[in-house]
Amino acid sequence: MKTDLQSISKIFTERLFRIPDYQRGYAWTERQLKDFWTDLDQLAHDHNHYVGVLTLEDVPEDIYKIWHDDFWIISSKSYTPYYVVDGQQRLTTSIILIESIAECLESQKLLNYTTKEEIRKKFIFESKDGGISRSYIFGYEKDNPSYEYLKTKIFLETSDKCIPPQETIYTHNLERAKNFFVEKIKGLSHPDLELIYKKITQNFLFNIYAISEHVDTFVAFETMNNRGKPLSHLELLKNRLIFLSTKLNDTNTEKNKLRRSINDAWKSIYHYLGKNKENPLDDDLFLLNHFILYFAEEITATVDRHPNIRKLHQDFRHKYKDYLLETHFSAKVVLNTNNTDGPLSKGLSVLDIYNYVQSIKSSVEVWYSITNPEDGGHTKEIVDLLDQINRIGIESVAPLIMVFFQQEKSEAKKIEFLKSLEKFLFFDALMGNCYFFYEPSNILFYKTTRELQKGQKSSDDVIKLIQDNFEKASKNQEYISRIRDSFRSRGFYMWRIIRYFLFEYELELKKKSKSAREKLNWKAFNEHYETDYYTIEHIYPKSSKKKHWQDKFVGLSTAERDSLRDSLGNLLPLSKPKNSSLQDKSFTEKKGSKDNPVGFAYGSYSEIEVSQYAEWTPKEILERGLKLLDFMERRWDLNFGTNTLKIHMLGLKKVLKKIT
Repeated sequence: MKTDLQSISKIFTERLFRIPDYQRGYAWTERQLKDFWTDLDQLAHDHNHYVGVLTLEDVPEDIYKIWHDDFWIISSKSYTPYYVVDGQQRLTTSIILIESIAECLESQKLLNYTTKEEIRKKFIFESKDGGISRSYIFGYEKDNPSYEYLKTKIFLETSDKCIPPQETIYTHNLERAKNFFVEKIKGLSHPDLELIYKKITQNFLFNIYAISEHVDTFVAFETMNNRGKPLSHLELLKNRLIFLSTKLNDTNTEKNKLRRSINDAWKSIYHYLGKNKENPLDDDLFLLNHFILYFAEEITATVDRHPNIRKLHQDFRHKYKDYLLETHFSAKVVLNTNNTDGPLSKGLSVLDIYNYVQSIKSSVEVWYSITNPEDGGHTKEIVDLLDQINRIGIESVAPLIMVFFQQEKSEAKKIEFLKSLEKFLFFDALMGNCYFFYEPSNILFYKTTRELQKGQKSSDDVIKLIQDNFEKASKNQEYISRIRDSFRSRGFYMWRIIRYFLFEYELELKKKSKSAREKLNWKAFNEHYETDYYTIEHIYPKSSKKKHWQDKFVGLSTAERDSLRDSLGNLLPLSKPKNSSLQDKSFTEKKGSKDNPVGFAYGSYSEIEVSQYAEWTPKEILERGLKLLDFMERRWDLNFGTNTLKIHMLGLKKVLKKIT
């Protein structure tokens, strides 16, 4: 390798840059953009800033000869085409900033004695004889969705295609970067704009490496130090599969077809993962769930001989990436020609990789439809059920739902399946609050996924299996007794799905009110959403020395007061700002009034219900707790026993003696 330190201005001299197909797209988010801008903004006058490594590979002649839009500038103007092996995130960011600066420049003004047209000619595109033929100095290979998006949405050029450019997570990141820089520079004075332009083009220096033909670029791509945002395992897997496609002993026709299939599959994957800008889906969570789906047989085959089933489950969830990259699709094994015990020696063929690629491609659309139900083409009832399962936690059952939805077309059976599954998951979460051993449900789901996929079980069999397991577990008096004991001793505040339960109760109250108005949004309730998010708060506050609360809870020990605070009836969804405002105020103040519209009476349906109580004492906490348990029994077909046993479950058995 040869190395040199160069500015962007020198780098973009008689060179063309293309992002190769094995590279990921533009992955920087706002955090990396802010760091980049800070480095630029704080760089002292006439000082240089080391940006990082830019690793380039010569594009073979047989490749660039078929670049119809670019061959003229290579042959006639001696531009050298390069693949960007490492450093594309920083290089892309620099070009987006330069384009944003050019757009902000008035047409007749100069920037450091340079016109807007000269800036764009050097960094963005050159045109042939001033005509319509253009060669873009920096970009992606043409079959990459980011190619058309960069050209039309970032460079604001026209497209020859009649359809809008395909959007992916990566194109959303390009859009975010453009908006970020436009916002940063739109208020700058002309001298300040000139200074920013000089810094980015003259003072940001790259360490340039040129890879020789003797270095395998696929391996270099994986082993290089990515100083920006780390590669996801899904991105690494794409590179690995393309690498394997070049090493398999098969005809070039077959290997090229496989490579195109890999690229097409990852286009589809990143289109669906980024389709909903408000809810971009995590790369590695999708990869994990497809792994469980595709390799369910290998997973469940290990169960019977594994001494610790719980540890087995953790191992697969934490080590699936090692299985994919180090065992099944292993570059090390392929490169070691003396190795006779690797995947290739065992018959890993073009067809094996192709089948895997087609499976992951077909799965991503289903994955999107079950994680974004409203955009999945489902009926309203299925949307509501999928929303419930997403709220309660879809991870352990996502592979099973994916296979079920791929194989079953009947809406009625999908509804029956999802209803049974949601009930099972709820009871599973109740049992999860107890420290006693039972076969983890995820192992059951792994087995069932495999059996459904292989045709060993029908859709009806799967529905019956879930229903039978729920019936057996929910009627097991030992389980019910342990559930009651666990909540008695730990309370409900730290229960894993307390938010899910209280949200379902909120929906029940909304239904009874016959109002279509939503007063509690799940996203605001479940996440730290902007500044006004909901949290689980205690009506009788966690700590209060105010006379009002001491009088209402007089005669109780510290332990008894703690039991009341964390008991189910004392917990309420409340917006964070409202909770900060109310804190340990008296219950009358918390309820609110016309003069104080911050209180419960002006909040969610659950808050309004609480505001109907005249006082808030141990008696009301017990009463509301029993009401919530009654709802739980009705909603999920459960039976916790008599009121006495429910009071025990609420942790209020001792308190009851003092308030009756």
